[in-house]
Amino acid sequence: MSIVNKLNSFKADWLDVALIKIGVFTATLLFAKLWSPILSVEWYWYLIIWIVVAIRPFNTFYKWLMSATK
Repeated sequence: MSIVNKLNSFKADWLDVALIKIGVFTATLLFAKLWSPILSVEWYWYLIIWIVVAIRPFNTFYKWLMSATK
């Protein structure tokens, strides 16, 4: 079995997901602490980036929700 097939079949439980989220959050705080100019960006840029990044997960969740209710 190739590494790609193994990665495709991986199923994370809730603890894995929670730890990944905490890790990303703390890495982001570290990045902001080490490179302070990133914090001087206007607030709406963070909103725009968040919306662009969140489109696919929200779309995937919506499709799953619609297929689960049929």
